[in-house]
Amino acid sequence: MELCIALDLPTQEENLALVEKIKNYDVWLKVGLRSYIRDGAEFINALKAINPNFKIFLDLKLYDIPNTMADAAESIMGLGIDMFNVHASAGKRAMQEVMQRLEKYEKRPIVLAVTALTSFSEDEFVAVYEESISIKADQFARDAHESGLDGVVCSAYESASIKNTTSQEFMTLTPGIRPFGEDSGDQKRVADVAFAKEAQVDFIVVGRPIYQSQDPAQVVENILKII
Repeated sequence: MELCIALDLPTQEENLALVEKIKNYDVWLKVGLRSYIRDGAEFINALKAINPNFKIFLDLKLYDIPNTMADAAESIMGLGIDMFNVHASAGKRAMQEVMQRLEKYEKRPIVLAVTALTSFSEDEFVAVYEESISIKADQFARDAHESGLDGVVCSAYESASIKNTTSQEFMTLTPGIRPFGEDSGDQKRVADVAFAKEAQVDFIVVGRPIYQSQDPAQVVENILKII
């Protein structure tokens, strides 16, 4: 299991100050939609300048027509990131086209598919997808696996079932991790690290419990000890 830290602070300066505090740890950094729209590729370069060994997860959740998604995936190749994601609900053809477009590259990032956003409650999810989270997450994971992706984004509650449905090597990344039982905020399906480990999660994403702490480096160290 690896730790991915969400850089979700209001400004680039605050995110970079946080990263300076945890620069000596072997972790992933998640650059999300707000940060990338606001700060662009220069932000990724600034993160690498702090520690070139940081691995970057670009969390843009691509969702468009297949050709546009494949074009975007190819553009991402020029950013020097290590992982990005698409929406599984874009369909198998879109996911397959993304992976086919990346075949020509000798080294490509890890590609994940989003199953069910962890902000969804069961009722909210059913209202959109007309199926339960557990059933639909397994289906989306099968689609992603058959399309050649490396794994999925899901909650810790779906991870074990997804691995049983696809493969033990098929990666799961889980947002909404509250490592020591912190408040869930706007996330509905949260879990602690112990549960995530039991569910065979490969990457845990932690944001607020780290960046809202008075001592982010100590929180990172505590998490790394238990994973």
